[in-house]
Amino acid sequence: MIPQTPPNTAIYAIGDIHGRLDLLAAIHERILADAVRRPARRKLLVYLGDYVSRGRDCRGVVDRVREWLPPGFERIALKGNHEDLLLNFLGGDLDAGRHWLNYGGLEALTHYGVAIPDREARDDASLATLRDRFAAVLPQAHLDFFRSLPICHQAGDYYFVHGGVRPGVPLAGQNDHDRMWIRKTFLDSDADHGAVIVHGHSISAHPVIRANRIGIDTGAYRSGVLTCLLLEGRQREFLRT
Repeated sequence: MIPQTPPNTAIYAIGDIHGRLDLLAAIHERILADAVRRPARRKLLVYLGDYVSRGRDCRGVVDRVREWLPPGFERIALKGNHEDLLLNFLGGDLDAGRHWLNYGGLEALTHYGVAIPDREARDDASLATLRDRFAAVLPQAHLDFFRSLPICHQAGDYYFVHGGVRPGVPLAGQNDHDRMWIRKTFLDSDADHGAVIVHGHSISAHPVIRANRIGIDTGAYRSGVLTCLLLEGRQREFLRT
């Protein structure tokens, strides 16, 4: 059976943004241009997570994801592993902070105006200081946004999630860590997961289409290519910057 969306629904799934506000604005324009020719009554934006880290303007990306909602659109913004690291760091997990800083968190802190005296320091005292500075300047609206992000969303025969799912485990029984973080076990699997998994997290030069999954993280922060998957009925198309 060919997977399909719910009736009269066009879904625009956007891959990992990682601070590239310029590319997000460009893909939004492409979505608007595409949407005018769609007969679907319901138009749904699904962001697959990883708004922060790396890139040029993490704070601007968060503002745009929160605020950009054209008439007739609905929005679902999922949590990525970088939002998971950010929240754990704010909660006092210095190991999560250490991991985050090593993979683009420093850029995000800079975008929020956090002073970083030594970009190489990873000792507990330095991390605790950065955590306190970040907590002091992070807008409450952004903290609320990060805390409100769901882990997954299902629509018709498609299941949207940042990282993936663990093969052999029913979708209802998946744990949050796998859904944000899993890679090889999921990517290498040919198993039927009960729905086609639409995911980001694992970078490829082009969208990856398999019978059981569609990957759309095209490494926007370094490639300049942000990918959006359009699903309508049984139709699949890609919009790219």
